[in-house]
Amino acid sequence: MGSPGLSTGNNGGQQQRLGITEPISLGGPTEYDEIKTRELEKFLQDVGLYESREEAVSREEVLGRLDQIVKNWVKAISRSKCLNEQLVQEANAKIFTFGSYRLGVHGPGADIDTLCVGPRHATREDDFFGELYRMLLEMPEVTELHPVPDAHVPVMKFKFKGVSIDLLYAKLSLWVIPEDLDISQDSILQNADEQTVRSLNGCRVTDQILRLVPNIKNFRTTLRCMRFWAKRRGVYSNVAGFLGGINWALLVARICQLFPNALPNMLVSRFFRVYTQWRWPNPVMLCAIEEKSLGLQVWDPRRNPKDRFHLMPIITPAYPCMNSSYNVSSSTLRIMTEEFQRGNEICEAMEANKADWDTLFEPFSFFEAYKNYLQIDINAENEDDLRNWKGWVESRLRQLTLKIERHTFNMLQCHPHPGEFTDKSRPLHCSFFMGLQRKQGVPASEGEQFDIRLTVEEFKHSVNMYTLWKPGMEIHVTHVKRRNIPSFVFPGGIRPPRPSKATWDSRRSSAEKSSECKGVSDGLDDGRKRKRMDANGANTLKGANSFAASSLNGEDNKGSPSVGNVSVGGVLASTNVIGEPREGKTVCNITDSINNSRSLGGNLAQNGELSSQNKDLSASNDAPFSKEAEKLAIEKIMSGPYVTNHTLPQELDDLEDDFECRNQVKDLGANAKDSTVESTLATMTATSFANAPESPPLTSSSGAGPSTLCPSGGLEELEPAELVAPLSNGFRSAASVAQPKPLIRLNFTSLGKASGRST
Repeated sequence: MGSPGLSTGNNGGQQQRLGITEPISLGGPTEYDEIKTRELEKFLQDVGLYESREEAVSREEVLGRLDQIVKNWVKAISRSKCLNEQLVQEANAKIFTFGSYRLGVHGPGADIDTLCVGPRHATREDDFFGELYRMLLEMPEVTELHPVPDAHVPVMKFKFKGVSIDLLYAKLSLWVIPEDLDISQDSILQNADEQTVRSLNGCRVTDQILRLVPNIKNFRTTLRCMRFWAKRRGVYSNVAGFLGGINWALLVARICQLFPNALPNMLVSRFFRVYTQWRWPNPVMLCAIEEKSLGLQVWDPRRNPKDRFHLMPIITPAYPCMNSSYNVSSSTLRIMTEEFQRGNEICEAMEANKADWDTLFEPFSFFEAYKNYLQIDINAENEDDLRNWKGWVESRLRQLTLKIERHTFNMLQCHPHPGEFTDKSRPLHCSFFMGLQRKQGVPASEGEQFDIRLTVEEFKHSVNMYTLWKPGMEIHVTHVKRRNIPSFVFPGGIRPPRPSKATWDSRRSSAEKSSECKGVSDGLDDGRKRKRMDANGANTLKGANSFAASSLNGEDNKGSPSVGNVSVGGVLASTNVIGEPREGKTVCNITDSINNSRSLGGNLAQNGELSSQNKDLSASNDAPFSKEAEKLAIEKIMSGPYVTNHTLPQELDDLEDDFECRNQVKDLGANAKDSTVESTLATMTATSFANAPESPPLTSSSGAGPSTLCPSGGLEELEPAELVAPLSNGFRSAASVAQPKPLIRLNFTSLGKASGRST
């Protein structure tokens, strides 16, 4: 996957260059880095991220037993298909691992992602999900066996002696599977069906990552750290629109390539520094994208329309190269960008001895962060139905986020919680939550409201089109205020008191609130403050633009480019400002509207590599890079031509709906077949603002009757407004609409942050 080059190391010798650009710095660790790295390793040990020796041995035994089972299975089916005795004796299957276990970053109790590779006569439908399933079902050590044959990546889930296993299957075009099979070779994909290619992809990507990092030990420690950080900060979930395990591994691997001699302490710091400055949708790639003779589709925004709308492309390094983060939305990208900024600030504070590792890993208080939430409750009649129903609903929640933001013109922002909650007093039930807030930095108009009832109804209608729906599968969406959040979401079922100990977030929020109050006392309204921020950003850019010349003259540049400033092809420009995010800090506008989505068509050269102007970056060996120099180096790595794509938001939404309905990832547990849900609001906006001209409303596809309040003290069921029969063309005049009950209209001014974070 691209030919690595050579770089000059600290000792004057040559070392292999990994990645599509030269490293940013070849500097080695300082005494401070060694001390902080030891502190980090101890911290990760103390929080229980490493499994015990006994558990490690148990996992090895389970994998050995599973390998023997599939070998017996393939011999049995070979004999049942009347193959000659020689083929029966030579028949073989082999178990491979991938994911966190293969990368060496799994923790106690984590599942093992495994792949069974079988010969051409061992079919997926009849033999793997048939005969092998029956064999496992009869084994007493196998429990919770759950096949998902219709998933995007077909999988068999079960526990073997208490160890969770996700087992995929790849059928090769070979009659005999050699014991020394190398699945990293592209020839293994010859004549493979799509499901086999997808199943092989996990192992091939994992192995390629380990080949493309300069130091596996430092990579593993850094990745453990970043996975733990992402879970603590609530941004670890592929299905919720954040990033999953493979995404974080690729991001960390790229930092290891850019700083090949750094220890984990520096790698963590540079992770936040680089990705705070990163201008998405510039793709993150570990190697060049290559097209092979097999003709499989690779990520290429020049040819594939859907690839042009990916907001945070993180490209897998194994052929066929794909975007591993297609689920990221503008909302979740904004949240992750804020978290990168927070991490960068804390790492800088750590260098000044004003913070420690505990500060970086402070958990995000999701249920204190917002004043308004959506609660999505689901239930079913038995455990199997609930597991399938939950997987399907969870996979569609991202569409609710997209629809709310689109139908409110991005004025109402959503923050999905990456996980579900269960109420022990209510069996066969679970709940998802989503934080809501008015777009920060935009003045609230008195009396303006959001009415998202029709948006919610459209979402519920699409969810209920689940092809495996059964009676008892229900979904309810309610609006709940922070003070009425149910207690079962809190540890032990007890609502904690308001935190008395000051956290990094609360201290920063208080400081920013004081700064804002001072601005108001000076007579500066929101509009003038935003103009001043833009002007300051432009001045900072001027300073950054002159950095190279002044540094040659020995000047000390104390200013540094803000996160809202970018450089394209050496020409500096200032991005827009969206106001204040969750924690009240102004950042650049991350895909404020889908209309501003970038097309990546010109980003790649014909051979899939970055243009040659990106390759002449050389790292200094004489002294560590300054922050300003690193920022300029990062800008140079990302420089490349971009063309604004003015595709309508509706087109993008249709693409996403179609893509997601066809691609149910293996870990959803949803046994769903392809189904395209036609949007009931395809040609108009379902969201209305009070005091604003209304577009002709649409009739609810469910034909629901009048809205009713949910008698649950603080909860409001988000039911549709009262509707009348549609006209023959599907529309009706606004005058014919019965007055809706004002039960879920959210006051525009009520969607501020929690106390201490309000604007």
